[in-house]
Amino acid sequence: MLNLIRRLFAPSEKVNLQDGGVFVLADKILELQERIEVLELENIEMTNALYECENRMEAKIDNIHPVIYNISERNDALSNYSLGEK
Repeated sequence: MLNLIRRLFAPSEKVNLQDGGVFVLADKILELQERIEVLELENIEMTNALYECENRMEAKIDNIHPVIYNISERNDALSNYSLGEK
């Protein structure tokens, strides 16, 4: 986010069309297209890494067994318990 703000408020670069004109502009466009391809590839790699992490976490969660309480035995024990004679 800060990068975007810095780029918006950074001094603009002027392309000198006298020293190569259209070729300088075309080179800049090709450079930007190559950068887009690199960023798209990095995005795909990042997405794949996130899916791998998600799958590992889900597998670990699936391996955790919930604690099972035997409530029926507890109820039987409570019914036999008393605080003294009534």
